[in-house]
Amino acid sequence: MSALSEDIQCLSAEFESCQKTLLALGDENRQYLILEMMRMGNCNGVRVFEIAKRTNLSRPAVSHHIKILKEAGILKMRKEGTKNYYYFDADMEAFNRLIEMLLHARKMMESFPDRSGNDDEILKKEKTK
Repeated sequence: MSALSEDIQCLSAEFESCQKTLLALGDENRQYLILEMMRMGNCNGVRVFEIAKRTNLSRPAVSHHIKILKEAGILKMRKEGTKNYYYFDADMEAFNRLIEMLLHARKMMESFPDRSGNDDEILKKEKTK
């Protein structure tokens, strides 16, 4: 197997390990929910009803989206009695995997020749080197 084939196989495995994160971040409602949680600025966590009040989502919808974000490793939950508080995962393992995969993909793509057939793009690339 060539070095390029091994690199592609490695990138494929990295991409596969990021699928839950990509799926979680790819949904417009979850993006909105994440932004609202950030705007709330409470690092200790927020409850579902607090998020629902700030969004146009129902409590069951917020709970559904939070479950997906938790499964993707983006959010964690802390329990205090009967109350659940959701917060961003401090170690961000899911994001670190995603960043590493994207950096690997960029490194691979930078090593590929221009295949667009567009001479202007080739000239631009050479001028920026």
